[in-house]
Amino acid sequence: MAMTAPAPAFPDTSFAQTAPPAIEVRDLVRQFGDFTAVDHLSFAVRPGEVFGFLGPNGAGKSTTIKMLCTLLQPTGGGAFVNGFDVTRDPARVRESIGIIFQDYSLDDRITAEENLRFHSMIYHIPREERAARIAHMLEMVNLADRARDKVRTFSGGMKRRLEIARGLLHHPAVLFLDEPTVGLDPQTRQTIWTHIHELRRRVGITVFMTTHYMDEAENCDRIGIMDHARLIALDTPAALKAGMGGDVVRLRTADNSATADVLAREFGVIAREEQGMLRFEVEHADTFVPRFLRHGQIDVRAVEIAPPTLNDVFLRLTGHAIRDEGADGNERLRAIMRRRGGRA
Repeated sequence: MAMTAPAPAFPDTSFAQTAPPAIEVRDLVRQFGDFTAVDHLSFAVRPGEVFGFLGPNGAGKSTTIKMLCTLLQPTGGGAFVNGFDVTRDPARVRESIGIIFQDYSLDDRITAEENLRFHSMIYHIPREERAARIAHMLEMVNLADRARDKVRTFSGGMKRRLEIARGLLHHPAVLFLDEPTVGLDPQTRQTIWTHIHELRRRVGITVFMTTHYMDEAENCDRIGIMDHARLIALDTPAALKAGMGGDVVRLRTADNSATADVLAREFGVIAREEQGMLRFEVEHADTFVPRFLRHGQIDVRAVEIAPPTLNDVFLRLTGHAIRDEGADGNERLRAIMRRRGGRA
């Protein structure tokens, strides 16, 4: 029996007006010794939604997916996927989901068709349906002409598409993607997302993905931003950027410290130094910047004005860029697991 959705800490007024959630999480916790990898998460994902977790390595994204996919037991709280309790009914959860992990899990010694046939047997797809389903999925990801080729001859993008086909072969209601395009070039990443959106349009699947690529997060209907094991924001990409309150301005000056003082004292604007430039947000930057440049106490060498990006949102919320997080939390987790003999 599914839980009632908790009152969310972030804007999510549309959820109550829709069908029961495809994924529901309440107060979810995962600890490894004294290290908290996931800290009291609560959120819900609507059926047919592309929902994303954005955050740096070690933020808790992959650990959350592993709990939702029944690969890790929660330390506290609970979660339901397709109405099934991930702790009490893990077999039903696994039957109803598809999973594509960050690392490749295909057998590259056999063909694409053989990989899918093996998967169809594991998930007990009726023998009389297997050939048709395999052919359909290979066609859907544009690999029909490579069905009998060994996977070791495939590019990284082709392997990802084959893994998507395999993850969908048993008709799951939810597809989990953990860093699905890491290591791929931008063009291949965009091709993968074109396929994912087409699959959602054609079969109505719910997609839950993690990423630390800002441009990739733009593909999501809603984004949960994670940092240090906590969910710190949840909304649509457009709403998150609109919440910045204006345009982003970057200045390179002869004396950034003195210029920051002028901005604060004369204009009430707080700027921070970022990669040798001053960065701040203001409404109507097109009128503010010329007025500021007329101020006689500053020497500006370069000016950049841009609408806010998700990277700006992350920087505002966390105080650091997504690739600036310092020590990788995953490394600490790996060290803990090594001390325990590899067991989480």
